[in-house]
Amino acid sequence: MKVHILNQIKECPIGTRVIDLIDPSISHNYLICKINDSYRELNHRLKEKYDGATIKLYGLEDIEGGHAYEATLRFIIAKAFYEIDNNIKIRFSYNASRSIFCEILNTKYKMNHYADDVIKKVKEIIDKDITIVSHKISQEELINHYKDEQFIDKIDIVKSLKRDITKIYECDGYWDFLYNYMVPSTGYIKNYIIRPYSPGLIIQYPRYELNQEIPQFIEESKYGKTLRQAYKWGKDTNNDTIYGLNKKVSSNNIVDFIQTCEAKHNNMLAELGELINKDKENIRLICIAGPSSSGKTTFCNRLRIELMSKGINPVMISMDNYYLPKDEISKIQNKPIDELDLEDINCLDIELFNKHLFELINGDEVVLPVYDFKERKHTKGKPIKVSEGSPIIIEGIHALNERITSSIPKHQKFKIYISPQMQINIDNHSPLSTTDLRLIRRIVRDMKFRNYSPKTTINMWPSVRNGEFKWIYPNQEGADYVFNSELSYEQCIFKKYALKELEKIDIADSEYVTAQRLIRYLSLFESIEDESCIPCNSIIREFIGGSCFNVQ
Repeated sequence: MKVHILNQIKECPIGTRVIDLIDPSISHNYLICKINDSYRELNHRLKEKYDGATIKLYGLEDIEGGHAYEATLRFIIAKAFYEIDNNIKIRFSYNASRSIFCEILNTKYKMNHYADDVIKKVKEIIDKDITIVSHKISQEELINHYKDEQFIDKIDIVKSLKRDITKIYECDGYWDFLYNYMVPSTGYIKNYIIRPYSPGLIIQYPRYELNQEIPQFIEESKYGKTLRQAYKWGKDTNNDTIYGLNKKVSSNNIVDFIQTCEAKHNNMLAELGELINKDKENIRLICIAGPSSSGKTTFCNRLRIELMSKGINPVMISMDNYYLPKDEISKIQNKPIDELDLEDINCLDIELFNKHLFELINGDEVVLPVYDFKERKHTKGKPIKVSEGSPIIIEGIHALNERITSSIPKHQKFKIYISPQMQINIDNHSPLSTTDLRLIRRIVRDMKFRNYSPKTTINMWPSVRNGEFKWIYPNQEGADYVFNSELSYEQCIFKKYALKELEKIDIADSEYVTAQRLIRYLSLFESIEDESCIPCNSIIREFIGGSCFNVQ
């Protein structure tokens, strides 16, 4: 058979691995491949149907390459612990910003006794460049293997998947499956950082979205605290694994499951209300920001009502009405209108926004602008005046940026960062991506309210993410409160909305790979069909409809 690879036509027998077609001197530059339009591992063996196929190679610049790199690094670290003492049970989680956190679950083992040995062992495994081989085995055989190794968390999820045959990876006698593509051997992991971070280890790796560089680890105490709280809440309520969630759905315990999750939001809102109430004499401005699909609109309305219950009557102002006309933005950015970065802070009339905030807080009546996004121009709105005891709520991508509110003293501002910080694992070695959770939220909302197909939303997502890294994340640590908008039951709801539409994306479409990743993600969850027990003020209603706030 013949295939096209690296601008060459190569002839090879059926069963040849892709990696065998690459010059060994450059093979470690690549992590994954596409055969025609489908991603495959470099260890994938070519079949007769691939005769004449085009094989494209990808490294860390590619999203799936980045995922394969990160999963393989977790695999190697798990193998290192196993070789040091196979009784040690570890758990990986994404409860540190742009990093992996690893902790030991056995209470009698302490990470400080093993950290140095693990770091040395990981380097040893990588230096040996050991081949990672996949095997297809029966579910019964896999369960028996996990029983022998006391991987009880893995047994639960394997049973729930109901697959007769499962793929598992083996590396020099160590067996594991991390629900992701893997690279051909341990030597492909060239760049990483592992360091002690009590009570576990912080693991950093090159990010495909950051020019393949390892981001500087920044101690984000408030954000990190929220992640740890989410992790603890998940463990305490048995909402930290897919198996635990699915068990609640299949046992018809859905009402309790949903209301428990909603109660978490109610408790956080009550806590927020108390914090603001205690300092209401000073707080004149409440600033709310968060990444896409965090549920900001519903949250603002619920916070407003929480404050009203304490006798505080806030006024909400939309920052969207301060967008400059597109022709002005085009001049500022020196770009054609169809190439504008509309998330840039300079797309807003910062001077006018600050002027109006200053006047309102000092008791003046102000006529706010209204921006018509269809006509691309401002019209005059109704005049408003804010009483002395009424704080102003602003919400938007730049709400935590001091440039937007520089006319207001810091002690008069209360800043809130909102984001869904899910802490759910498939098993102890396989945490789920919070970014994919938000993408699924946005897909469902865009289908419901904006008539966008999943293809359109997926295609826009990289630009959305770039804006978040540039404008939101640098300001999150300045928040006075971090609100975790995740609801553990939500994927069981979103599954019925998104799954069928994602499955319609064709293999020839550029969005196909992302769609397949999200399909695998959603397929892990049991579906909740009855939505009647979801409160009308739930953040989930912002995405599926039925909100009492008429959110769109």
